[in-house]
Amino acid sequence: MTIPQDQFDDLLSRTALAALFYYPEVAVDDDGHNLQNDIAYCVEPVAGIGDEDAERLRVVVGRVITNPTVHRSELLALVIELAPQPAE
Repeated sequence: MTIPQDQFDDLLSRTALAALFYYPEVAVDDDGHNLQNDIAYCVEPVAGIGDEDAERLRVVVGRVITNPTVHRSELLALVIELAPQPAE
């Protein structure tokens, strides 16, 4: 199944927001808010992707949320790999 580019764009937007609002202390002090919930929210737009690719995305999204400066290029490279080529 091919996931449309706009769904990958949604994943990137959600990941950026999750990274912006991420505070490790909140995950420790608040039972309802944690990194796994943020990751699930971020990858929701591409739910139809294969299990192996979904796991790769979950790992990278988690890294980006906790340290976007170091890992954002890794996420962009993976999205470019998984997203369909734009129509010319």
